[in-house]
Amino acid sequence: MHGYNKQGARFGYTRKRGYHPMLATRSDTGEVLHVRLRKGSAASPRGALRFVEELIARVAQAGATGEKLLRGDSAFWNKKLIARLEQAGWRYSISVRLQFWVKDTITRIPESDWQPLEDYPDDGEAQIAQTMVGQQRLVVRRTRLVGAQAELWPDWRHFAFLTNRTDPLEIVEAEHRQHAVVELAIRDLKDQALAHFPSGQFNANAAWTVIACLAHNLLRQTTLIGLPGHTVRAARTLRRRLLALPGRLTRNARRWTLHLPARWPWQHDFIRALARIRALPAAA
Repeated sequence: MHGYNKQGARFGYTRKRGYHPMLATRSDTGEVLHVRLRKGSAASPRGALRFVEELIARVAQAGATGEKLLRGDSAFWNKKLIARLEQAGWRYSISVRLQFWVKDTITRIPESDWQPLEDYPDDGEAQIAQTMVGQQRLVVRRTRLVGAQAELWPDWRHFAFLTNRTDPLEIVEAEHRQHAVVELAIRDLKDQALAHFPSGQFNANAAWTVIACLAHNLLRQTTLIGLPGHTVRAARTLRRRLLALPGRLTRNARRWTLHLPARWPWQHDFIRALARIRALPAAA
């Protein structure tokens, strides 16, 4: 963030001057479902309850069906928020901070309950276990270094989250870790319009944030519709392959013709995507 006259721009936990937006994405496509711009000094949990209420309403309005799962970090650890999710019939897995009662609960887990995680690097060790906190499952993952590096961090480090899911422990824990895919959307947005906020007015920058997310979603949907089955790539790669084509527009006999490079490395992807998008039925 540059410019000292921008409303709401403050120093946050990153120690950089800017804003602190809150973001929710769809895990399989990377589309932004909801976004809210906040001032830079906003604490991570600020506005989380209202954000989730708006997210629930937006998903319902879009006609989404089936089971809905919210995965979030400890910023969403809020009793009212969890109650709102349960009222709406959502599943959730939300990380918790290691407060004293969380640590005490973890220490009471029998040693025999800990299960090893096989898909973990050889220089470390990871185990998972669970216990109950009221009607909620508290799932815990603990990790530590082994071998020559064990002297750097010989003790267990614990990562816990609360959930109302009833699936097997291994599935619940693995899928909660995957909530980090939201960072991919954040990366793409920072590489596009959110690299710089244009206005000194907070509301104008909030509108800019929404427009940036709409553009991000259009690019994702273009790829999903035009190139189904392909790996979802970074926004910079998609722009280079599908959007940033050099071309020349000519007119002859009152007809316009767009000339594209014959040796474009990704011309077949572009033609295939264009044909599929053109075949979509017109909106009623």
